[in-house]
Amino acid sequence: MDYKENIDKTNLPKHIAIIMDGNGRWAKEKGELRVFGHRNGVTAVREALEAAVEIGVSYLTLYAFSTENWNRPQFEVDALMELLVDSLNKELPTFQKNNIRVNTIGRTADLPPHCQVTLQSTIDQTKDNTGCTLTLALSYGSRQEILDATKSIARKLQSGELKEEDINEEVFSNNLYTKALPDPEMMIRTSGEQRISNYMLWQLAYTELFFLPIMWPEFSREHLFECIYLYQNRERRFGKTSEQL
Repeated sequence: MDYKENIDKTNLPKHIAIIMDGNGRWAKEKGELRVFGHRNGVTAVREALEAAVEIGVSYLTLYAFSTENWNRPQFEVDALMELLVDSLNKELPTFQKNNIRVNTIGRTADLPPHCQVTLQSTIDQTKDNTGCTLTLALSYGSRQEILDATKSIARKLQSGELKEEDINEEVFSNNLYTKALPDPEMMIRTSGEQRISNYMLWQLAYTELFFLPIMWPEFSREHLFECIYLYQNRERRFGKTSEQL
């Protein structure tokens, strides 16, 4: 089935979030080091991004490096940081050609200085692009994000900027790292694992979840098109009954 041809362009998810899982296991299955999988995962990132741009998705957010990933072997962490810098430098012409704006969420101040410089340079050079917004979740953890939002609101209460009766879901959302992004309508995770791993716990409240049995380096644009097609054939009730829709 040609999923792309059967997608309703008037009912596209505005924001798709992805957990790019399985790089290390894919590499081990091939008798290679985990880093080999991460390097090959860059091709899958390009596939996902080009498919999102091609079909007209406005926001694509990739879980690139979690707060928990700092606990991995130092060799792997260092390799991931270098891969980030190398990929951003190599892909900048592609970002500009496709009108892609690069964004980031997470505690990026924890990244090595040279990574911060490259990341900020890419953000600055693409800030005026008006097509798809590519957000990289780096040193990101949703529990920490929620704690940081709570602390931010507490400071505003203390300073008198906010009153307790003013606090609602919108105010809370506006204090999250993702305040400039709409909540995702779709979340895709590869590798067959069926959990969200501290990713956008607040934002995924009514997101449609897709767990694919493939490893991330195997992900292709056809997989994205298939998930969008399946998304369009789900009934999103948001707590209501089918008859109320």
